[in-house]
Amino acid sequence: MTTDHPTTDHPTTDHPTADHPTADQPPAEDSAAGDASAGGPGRLRSRWARVLATAEAGMSTAEYAVGTVAACAFAAVLYRVVTGGSVVTALGDLVDSALGVLS
Repeated sequence: MTTDHPTTDHPTTDHPTADHPTADQPPAEDSAAGDASAGGPGRLRSRWARVLATAEAGMSTAEYAVGTVAACAFAAVLYRVVTGGSVVTALGDLVDSALGVLS
């Protein structure tokens, strides 16, 4: 199954081939591919190599930002739960019963 996306010059496939490699599979080198400056298939391979080389630029920063926001939200929820009246009472009862066993 091959679909063309309007924002890209290359079709995507469900199964990588020599003409349509995935990020894990670099484009195949072919001596008859043509010169990159001639606008032939070599140009497409050159452009594909540039896309693969720069596709992840800034992605790790965005992932860290989302992870940090999620961790802060989780910490805020946990703080509200722990400082709520029922949890404080339950922890106090647990400490009282533990001290009662020791005495």
